[in-house]
Amino acid sequence: MYITITPQKLGKNYSQSAADFVGYLEKENEAKTEEKMEHFFNQYHDGIPANEVVREIDINTAKLKKTEPKFYSITVSPSKYELNKLQNNSEDLKKYTRELMKDYVRSFNREINGRPVNIDDLKYYAKIEHKRTYKGTDWQVKENQPYATKILNLKNEIRNIERGHIQGRIDRKKEQIAQLEKQVPHQQNGKRIVQGMPKAGNQSHIHIIVSRKDASNSFSLSPGSKYKASEVTMNGKLVKRGFNRDQFFENAEKTFDKTFGYQRNFVHTYKGRKEFIKDPKAYFTSLNKLPTPERVLAFKMIKETGFSVPSIPTNKAQLALKIFKGLRKGVGIARKSSSIEI
Repeated sequence: MYITITPQKLGKNYSQSAADFVGYLEKENEAKTEEKMEHFFNQYHDGIPANEVVREIDINTAKLKKTEPKFYSITVSPSKYELNKLQNNSEDLKKYTRELMKDYVRSFNREINGRPVNIDDLKYYAKIEHKRTYKGTDWQVKENQPYATKILNLKNEIRNIERGHIQGRIDRKKEQIAQLEKQVPHQQNGKRIVQGMPKAGNQSHIHIIVSRKDASNSFSLSPGSKYKASEVTMNGKLVKRGFNRDQFFENAEKTFDKTFGYQRNFVHTYKGRKEFIKDPKAYFTSLNKLPTPERVLAFKMIKETGFSVPSIPTNKAQLALKIFKGLRKGVGIARKSSSIEI
């Protein structure tokens, strides 16, 4: 389960309205029949029109400065193992979203009119998507890039030969291209993985747009707060502030596991990913202590992130060697995918 919390993008290329973001989330509905479309929903209602989402987010911005985000985007991406536990992707993910947002409000160290924040204080809208495409930052695309560059150069040479700019044999250039296409390390359905290619398999995930202000448009609820929990005196009053990201990410996993009866492997826990970043040696030691079936699955999951683990270490010497060989690459992958920071 990977969860990211991102503030609304600000700058000259983005308006202060949620219209651009909502429009982006509507892209999957293009060319779909009504019965196959995925519509916005919130805690209590389904089938919410996109224009209503834009309107409700845009008017809920009282006293916010132009330099402050008006909303936050939460993206929830279950792993293929988690998705396999679902009976109906759309309905089950809606159910999970509504439970997840209860975890979200409980992570605020904030009071509204003398009481803790509750789910009815939120103004949020969510949408389920079922497609993803490879990005230039995906490790498969990056590792394919040297081959892509050589193929592009060969294709340019063929065009120059055809135009008479250089001499050469086109048939040999094409043979070289065909050979490179076979050698490329990452393929999908027999084709080289490139940026923009749709990812195969179940890619269902959740996009949530949540207003910075509470539903009454009176109080600020920022998950971007640098404070987990603190109190500060403002206008002579003691005010609680902060958002506990660790608590939110951990409870998000527990809620999914409880809701769908999922047995989470250590590799796919927020605690495990965080340990990998802070103390890789301790992380691999923990992996090595797992029961054999869980350890086998754990290393399989690690390989799927692009971290090369050719075999399971059976003793401390092998473990130490594997740690130091994969440390630099592995930590980078973990930081990128762990969603630890906003």
